[in-house]
Amino acid sequence: MPRVTLVTDSASYIPAHIRERFGILQVPLRIQLDGKDYAEPDLEPAEFYDRVAAGATVSTSQPSPGDFMKAYKEAANRGAKQILSVHIGSNISGTVQSARLAAESSPAPVTIVDTGQASFAEGLCVLEAAEALDRGASIEDSAKLAIAASRIIGNTFVVRALDLAQRSGRMAAGQETSAAGVPVMALTDEGMKVLTSANSLGDAVETMAGHVQAAAEAGGRRLRVGIGHGAAPQIAEELRERVRSIAGVEKIIDYVVGPAVGAHVGPGNAGAVFIARPVSLE
Repeated sequence: MPRVTLVTDSASYIPAHIRERFGILQVPLRIQLDGKDYAEPDLEPAEFYDRVAAGATVSTSQPSPGDFMKAYKEAANRGAKQILSVHIGSNISGTVQSARLAAESSPAPVTIVDTGQASFAEGLCVLEAAEALDRGASIEDSAKLAIAASRIIGNTFVVRALDLAQRSGRMAAGQETSAAGVPVMALTDEGMKVLTSANSLGDAVETMAGHVQAAAEAGGRRLRVGIGHGAAPQIAEELRERVRSIAGVEKIIDYVVGPAVGAHVGPGNAGAVFIARPVSLE
């Protein structure tokens, strides 16, 4: 089989030990914080959320085609004969377009997957592709698995800054930004939507866990779950403990919501993404 290297972007939030295990290369999104430009991995999440909470101005931008070209050249230098490039949705970011431009001049052929997802929902798609390649699957089947995964991933989360989400343009049309209580949300094809409003953070954790449990009870397959947060470790810990008790949860992966997504939801975000496995190509 031709040797394949997997490339993703920093918004997938795949933990470093998983990237190292599968040799995944990461292309950074860009963060502009109080007018200064950062590559996402160079900006510590704790510092980022502290500064946003203190009133710092923040915006984000996709990697340049040149950033992708560096990764594709590194992959080729490692001996890659093909490259599988799996990314944040084009409905959310211009990252895929930059990848496509770079692929035109890449030293190795590039197959690009637009997951339509963000954060660790994107990461779960990357992980499906990585495990498929590790099993010896072709680049075509691995790409198909990433796409199939993207269509069945569920998510649920809380944010403490609905106004920031609205200003960022990530909220679905018609969503209220002044919901009472603690809004429990989901990222959909239309943007972020408020599913319900909980009376307290404890109730919000139970509501989020309920969404995971409903997924575990449907279809008879086992769930892989990511539990992540941005400056909300206590919420994430309570959610993890609750999810751990759900029958049918196969594995929990912890991740940190970094600045590229945190810029649109603010500090105090936490939630779960989940996928029923094995993923089928049918």
